[in-house]
Amino acid sequence: MEGMTTAPLIDLNDGRTMPVLGFGTYSIGDPDLFTEAIEAGYRLLDTATRYENETEVGRGIAQSSVPRDELFVTTKLPGDAHGRDGPRRELEASLERLGLDHVDLYLIHWPLPRIDKFVETWRALIELRDAGLATSIGVSNFLPEHLDRLVAETGVVPAVNQVELHPYFPQADQRAADEAIGTITQSWTPLGRKSDLLEQPVLAEIGARHDLTPGQVVLRWHTQIGAAPIPKSATPERFRSNLDIFGVELDGDDLQLMAGLDTGRRIGGDPRTHEEF
Repeated sequence: MEGMTTAPLIDLNDGRTMPVLGFGTYSIGDPDLFTEAIEAGYRLLDTATRYENETEVGRGIAQSSVPRDELFVTTKLPGDAHGRDGPRRELEASLERLGLDHVDLYLIHWPLPRIDKFVETWRALIELRDAGLATSIGVSNFLPEHLDRLVAETGVVPAVNQVELHPYFPQADQRAADEAIGTITQSWTPLGRKSDLLEQPVLAEIGARHDLTPGQVVLRWHTQIGAAPIPKSATPERFRSNLDIFGVELDGDDLQLMAGLDTGRRIGGDPRTHEEF
């Protein structure tokens, strides 16, 4: 593994660390691909109960030559398990599928404000963390008002908030709200899935100056604005390229050009209304 690139670590608010760039597994089900990603240098694998691939992710981990304590595994609680008892049941089922005795990060996948059980659910996650089943706990797709309620009613700040974030939807207000309470913003669909983002001429222009592909430009942008992207790719050449971004620094002019891509529009669901059970 000589010369292999791994992502730098960032500090979480609970005293733990997390790779600043990870491997997204949404819609991928090949254990050998997960093993290859680990062998290529990825140390964070992000899955979810709703992805229906935890068994395959676990198999990929088991096949790899990298010790478990060098990996950071994330999974997420499905919406139909919100409440007092569902999180333990679901996490234990996830651990069985993954073949692990704990995950490094357990997230509430969506806040489901209409159901209004996310604070109760968060209390259950705190207990799971205290029991050692999840080293760190956090949330996904939580808006500032959701975060405020969690902190006000439990006193426990999420380590991570995983949200849709890409240059078309840079989420400046959300990132500021996360940072204000000490929560790391993690980016899902960081490359603007199902959009023409990577075809934007400005990314090719910036990439030409730094010998980066458009995708690498976008991922470096994420890490420089303080976000932690989890790009998904089923192509080994591309996912190796995604990891090889840390030797280059985008300058102020580059970042200003990137700011011009902001459309203010989401690609995925709105956390105020989106429901996923």
